[in-house]
Amino acid sequence: MAKDDSAAGTTTAGEAPVRDFIRDIVAGDLAAKRHAGVVTRFPPEPNGYLHIGHAKSICLNFGLAEEFGGRCHLRFDDTNPAKEEQEYIDAIIRDVHWLGFDWGKHLHYASDYFETLYAWAEGLIRAGKAYVDDQSHEEMRVNRGTLTEPGKNSPFRNRSAEENLDLFRRMRAGEYPNGARVLRAKIDMASGNINLRDPVLYRILHAKHPRTGDKWCIYPSYDYAHGQSDAIEGITHSICTLEFEDHRPLYEWLLDNLPVPSNPRQYEFARLNLGYTVLSKRVLTMLVRDGHVKGWDDPRMPTLAGLRRRGVPPEAIRDFIKRIGVAKANSVVDVGMLEFSIREALKSAPRRIGVLRPLKLVIENYPEGQTEQLPAANHPDDPAAGTRMVTFGRELWIERDDFMENPPKKFFRLAPGAEVRLRYAYFVTCREVVKNAAGEVIELRCTYDPATKGGDAPDGRKVKGTIHWLSAKDAVQAEVRLYNPLFKSPDPPGGENFAADLNPESLEIVADARVEPALATANNTAPVQFERLGYFCRDVDATREKPVFNRTIGLRDSWAKERTT
Repeated sequence: MAKDDSAAGTTTAGEAPVRDFIRDIVAGDLAAKRHAGVVTRFPPEPNGYLHIGHAKSICLNFGLAEEFGGRCHLRFDDTNPAKEEQEYIDAIIRDVHWLGFDWGKHLHYASDYFETLYAWAEGLIRAGKAYVDDQSHEEMRVNRGTLTEPGKNSPFRNRSAEENLDLFRRMRAGEYPNGARVLRAKIDMASGNINLRDPVLYRILHAKHPRTGDKWCIYPSYDYAHGQSDAIEGITHSICTLEFEDHRPLYEWLLDNLPVPSNPRQYEFARLNLGYTVLSKRVLTMLVRDGHVKGWDDPRMPTLAGLRRRGVPPEAIRDFIKRIGVAKANSVVDVGMLEFSIREALKSAPRRIGVLRPLKLVIENYPEGQTEQLPAANHPDDPAAGTRMVTFGRELWIERDDFMENPPKKFFRLAPGAEVRLRYAYFVTCREVVKNAAGEVIELRCTYDPATKGGDAPDGRKVKGTIHWLSAKDAVQAEVRLYNPLFKSPDPPGGENFAADLNPESLEIVADARVEPALATANNTAPVQFERLGYFCRDVDATREKPVFNRTIGLRDSWAKERTT
C-alpha cells in the first residue's frame, strides 16, 4: 500500500480546505520559509489498540502532510516493553491503513534509535547535565516537590561524570535489578515546571522487547525518546495533545542540549472527548482484561477495530473529525455528531429486509401453496441500483413492534380492523388476533386486496402505515446483535469506579431474527440498511449455518419519538 512520499495517502483529496490554528501555523512557517517542506508524524505507543481519539491525531497529522505537499511518518514509540506487544503493532498498522492513510517508506520505531539515544545520554553525562540516581521511586516522588513547593536535590546529584558514566554503562550491562537506578537530567529541582525537576531519562527494565529482544535492559523515557526521534526523522511540526503542553520546555531543553540533526517545534491541540465514551487506554485495557467486553474489537468499544467490526465506514470517522475541528480548549463532543456522520456515510448502503422480532401474519384469502416474486428496490433514491425479487406468500413474518392490539392515536401500523401497506406488495387488513394460553399474541389473521399490488389502490383510498415483511417459507433465521452505549452517563467516570457506570443493556442479542435468504448466504461485511430498522453489517462470527449481524446504528423512528413526547 505504499505510495509516493509526496502524498499522505488519504482518500479525502478534493474536499474543501480546512482552517484551524495548527494549519495557520504551518502555512505561516512555509510562507516565511522556515521549512522547505512539512514533515509530521503519528507516534503511537504499541500498548493497546487505537481508539477514535487517536483518529483525530491521525487525521490531523496525515491531513497536514497531504494539504501542504509534505509527508507523514508512522512511528512507534516503543520504549516500554513491559506493556508492548506485536499484536498492538500489527493492529495499529492495520487501523491507520483502514482509516485511509499511508506513510510510504516512512514506518519507523523509536527502538531504531536506541544506540543513538544511548550515545547522546552519555554525552549529557560528560557535559555534567545528567546523573545516575540511586533513590527509590518513592524517595524521588517525595523529593520532587509539589506545584507550590520546590523539590530537593538528590544526594547523588553531584557524582562525577566518570562515576556516572561507569554506573550508566553497568546499568546497560544488566548488573542491577529493575528500579535500582535511573539516569536523570540535571536541570532545576526548584523549577516551577515539575517536568524540569531532573526528569528521568533512562530506567532499568529487564523485559523482552518486541523488536530488540533481550539486547537492552535499560530503556529511554517517553520524554527523552520522543523529541529526539522527531529530530532524527526531520519532523518539522510535532503535533501533540494538550497534556503535553507542560512537557514542551523539557522537549526544547533536550533539543538544545543534544547534537540533534534538526530542530522540530511542538504544538498542542485539544484531545477528543466524546459523550458516553471513555477513551482512557488504562480503562479500555481493564474493560478487555476484566471481561466487561469481548476483546479490543468488541463493537461496543470506541477502538477503531471495534468501530470497523460494528460496520462504521472510515469515511464516517474522517467526516466526524473534520466537523469537530481542531481547537486549543478541551470540550466534550456530543456523540450525536458522530452518529450523524455515520448515517451520512451509510446513506448509499443497499436496502434489504430483516425482521428482528417476528410475528406470524397469515393472509386468509391468499391461495394456499401459491407464491409470487415481487420487485423490491435496492435503493429508493438510486434507480441505477436496480431491483431484486422477494418472495410473497400466504404466511409472512412482520415486526412484532408493528402491531398493537389497543393502539393509541397516531399509531398508524397494524391493529385489529386497521389496513396497512405491505411494502412492495399489497394492502392487508387485520381481521383476527390469535393468542396462546398465556394471552400472548402469536399470530395475526388478515385479508389482502389483490387490486393493490405494488402498494396503491385503484379506488384511490389511502393508508397511513407501511410495514416490512418476509416470506415465512423463505426467510432465514439469524442472530442480530443490537448495540447501545457502553456507559449509562454522558460523562462516565474514567477512574477505578468506571464499572459502576457500565450499561447493562449495552448489548442485546436477538437470536430468532429473520433475514432475506441472500443476506444469509452472502459472505460480505459491507453495510446494508434493514428497511425501517437501521444499518447492519455481517459479523466475523457469522457462518453459512448461522448468520450473525451487528447493528451499526439505528434510524430515526417517528413513532418512538411520538411515544417519548
